[in-house]
Amino acid sequence: MARYALQRLLGVIPLFIIVSIVIFMFIHFIPGDPARLVAGKEATLDEIEAIRGQLGLDLPLWQQYLRYMGDLLSGDLGQSLRSGLPVSDMVASRLGPTLWLTFLSLGWALVIGLFIGVMTSVFRNKWPDYLGMLTAISGISIPGFWLGLVLIQIFSVELGWFPTGGVDSWRSYILPSLTLGAGIMSMLARYSRSSMLETLRADYIRTGRAKGLRESVVVSRHALRNSLIEVVTVAGLQFGFLLGGSVMVETVFSIPGLGRLLVDSISFRDYTVIQALLLLFAVQFILINLIVDLLYGVLNPKIRYSS
Repeated sequence: MARYALQRLLGVIPLFIIVSIVIFMFIHFIPGDPARLVAGKEATLDEIEAIRGQLGLDLPLWQQYLRYMGDLLSGDLGQSLRSGLPVSDMVASRLGPTLWLTFLSLGWALVIGLFIGVMTSVFRNKWPDYLGMLTAISGISIPGFWLGLVLIQIFSVELGWFPTGGVDSWRSYILPSLTLGAGIMSMLARYSRSSMLETLRADYIRTGRAKGLRESVVVSRHALRNSLIEVVTVAGLQFGFLLGGSVMVETVFSIPGLGRLLVDSISFRDYTVIQALLLLFAVQFILINLIVDLLYGVLNPKIRYSS
């Protein structure tokens, strides 16, 4: 297992370098001059050139990239062009709400999605199957922004059970997590159902039933574990999308997370913050894929032995 993990970890390094180059070039090709943004509208050309020299923008691109990577490896993400604050501090202050929202959304979506997938596969073509699939289709069809507004109107404005926005306590994450996790739950339910149906038709499942094993043992111990590989893949990818794609939910519920920070930075053309956030989202996708690969080896040892 250690050798398998080391092989996967070494494969991440060149991918990280490629991603960092793409993001670095993308930021530098965005129209606009960061030096002019820092200097202000009333600055003279000499003042703009002086600031460009301070920021290192007068260097060739390859030197700027090497300088950027050197700072990055030392933990320096630069300073915000708008506020002058360290980008690492700005990201750290916004990371907590986004992580709480992401884990809560994926947590309940994974539990309910797996439950619906297992129940609909065991009771195929019966009323639990129809009810579960109706729930899954509804969850994936309803637009997230509309669902968030409806939840705010019902549970915040009319009933007063939860706050309309902001982050004051754990109650502030309930409605946003339901909004963000609805589509993920539906997707996990459909994937787990199809995977379970395929597994339940396997020969070893029929053998287990022929040996007299209880149906609950066949489903939970044999069928569910062997059908989890596809579900783990979907859950891992969706976790990455939740971290980087919570912009809409954080905007609707006024949550001060990374999504809101990215939107504000784009509005003010704060290039250093945008670059740091894009790199952060890319790195977390890479790490999540690495974790999913390692989970493959845990769920199915044949995978790590054949690699």
